[in-house]
Amino acid sequence: MSLKKASIIIIFILLIDQISKIYIKTHFAINDSITVFSWFKIDFIENDGMAWGTKLSDFFDFISDKTAKLTLTLFRIVAVTAIGFWLVDVIKKQKSKILIFAISIIFAGALGNILDSVFYGILFSDSHMQVATFLPDEGGYAGVFYGNVVDMLHFPIWSGVLPEWLPFIGGKYFSFFDPVFNVADVAISTGIGILIVFNKKAFKEEIKTDKSDLELRNNPI
Repeated sequence: MSLKKASIIIIFILLIDQISKIYIKTHFAINDSITVFSWFKIDFIENDGMAWGTKLSDFFDFISDKTAKLTLTLFRIVAVTAIGFWLVDVIKKQKSKILIFAISIIFAGALGNILDSVFYGILFSDSHMQVATFLPDEGGYAGVFYGNVVDMLHFPIWSGVLPEWLPFIGGKYFSFFDPVFNVADVAISTGIGILIVFNKKAFKEEIKTDKSDLELRNNPI
């Protein structure tokens, strides 16, 4: 796969991700919800931490929420830069299309969430109890690097009380699937899933090289 095709994939995902986020941000207030189907809802929330709203300050008491937010944003920037270099490298070396595709959508997803973290704080007004304004005259709700990631996709596929015969969790209320996420998260999860499920196809050249090296070590000339 060429760099041009990978770029098209990245731009396509970024457009869908950012258009959906901007629409939600400018049409919904925090916690506004629309039921599309019984198993699919649009629930607007903002995430200022990692997955499921987890923050570094939740683990380290000496870190303030503001410092934790800045650290997370900077880490994301470093991570997406590393993924970008990896993508360029595998394209130059003409690795498998599966590997290039997977890295491309992971990169697009990571970049999509970085745009929220870096710029949304200065581009939008606050969404609590109101619909946000794009480029508000009074300024945004936070500074550069302190924006929140916009999430809206919710799939409450099933909820209910689990059967009593199940060990440990029997008789307890359970809901699947509770996390609210966005298009960027879907891209990242899909890319990682592809690398896990199609590991041998994605890294076939590396596997062949490792086998060849092992054979040479075991059978020296």
